[in-house]
This record gives sequence, C-alpha cells and structure tokens, in this order.
Amino acid sequence: MSFARPQSLAGVHPDTVRIVAMSAAIALNAAALIAVMRPMVAHIETAPLIAPVIRLVDHPTEPKVVPPPPIDLKPVPVVRHDVAPPVVTRPQPVAPPQATPTEEGSAPMTPAPTADAAPTTPAVVSAPVEAHLAYVSAPAPAYPRAAISRRMEGTVTLRVLVDETGKPVQVEIEKSSGHSILDITARDQVLAAWRFQPATADGKAVRAWARIPVSFDLRQL
Repeated sequence: MSFARPQSLAGVHPDTVRIVAMSAAIALNAAALIAVMRPMVAHIETAPLIAPVIRLVDHPTEPKVVPPPPIDLKPVPVVRHDVAPPVVTRPQPVAPPQATPTEEGSAPMTPAPTADAAPTTPAVVSAPVEAHLAYVSAPAPAYPRAAISRRMEGTVTLRVLVDETGKPVQVEIEKSSGHSILDITARDQVLAAWRFQPATADGKAVRAWARIPVSFDLRQL
C-alpha cells in the first residue's frame, strides 16, 4: 500500500520540511508560553507598592542640672572655757524677831544684837634685813682633793640667810671663785656647820641676810 505525496510538497527536500515543522512547533510553544505568562505580568504590574515604614528613634534628652537650694548658715556661738560662769547668790530670807510678851503687857523687848567675834589677823612675818653678822662658829671648809691636784684657788662670796637662832637656812652663791667645785664646797660647809650671832631689831632677834666670803688658799694647807 502506498501513499501519494501532495503535489505541493513534491520536489521539496525532506530536511527542509523537517525544519519548517520544527519552527512551527517552536512558534506554537512560544505563543503558548506568552499566553501563560501574560496574567502574571499584569498581576505584578498591578500589585500596590508598599511604602517603607521609617521609624524615628527618639533620642533621650540630657537631664537638666538643677542647682541645690542655698544653705542658710547661722553663726555658731563661741563658748569660752577660760571664763567662769557668773555665780548668782540668792539672798536668804531673814526671819523677823519673835515678840516676847511681858508681865505688864508692855511692848515686847527686842533681843540685843550679839557682838561679832573680833577678826583674827594673821601673824605678819617681817622681811629679812641686811646686816653684818658676827661669827659664832666658822670652821674652815675642807679643801677638795681634786682642787688640790689641779692647783685651784680663789674666793667665793656667799649670800646667807640666818634665822632668829643664828642658823643658816639658805645659802646662795653671789660671786663665784672661778671654780664650781670650790663654790659648791663652800656653800655646803657654811650651810651645815657655820653659826652666827642673829641680827636684832627693837630688841628682838630677826632674820637677816649676810654676805660671807670664803677663801681657798693652797699656802694654808
């Protein structure tokens, strides 16, 4: 059984026919794809545009510095400890004298005020007088060995306070001999062993100051 070719395709090369058929198929597929994609493009074109939302971030404001209220300073009272507080004495109430009735009914007699005791005056000690006193006992002071070995000599003047009995109670070095060891020896010797005739005033023995020289001489050893 054989088919007869159409006259229009007679004499056409078979490759050409194949190419034409493939082109037609591609064209049909493209048309179908365009038809399918057209609604999607319309949908994309008609979709509403959503505006982006921009949020503004509020920056915190800096706190205001409020100055503190002024302080009312009051002066502090100064307390002085060196001043004693005043002493307030309250007067004591004096009771009125009680009336004593008499037998005749006469006016009451007021008691006679008692005499206050006479104030006692302390004994006044008279100041010592300056006098030249006579010696009762004046032994020569012992020469210190240290002064002898060093060949020390000199005269020391002492100021001696003599009481009413003629005993020295205080000795002061008025003028040094130049050597302290001689001065101290003379003072101790006069205070311990010397005695004087006490000074008198109005016939009574009194205390008196006297200047006494004490000499240290190596030739008298």
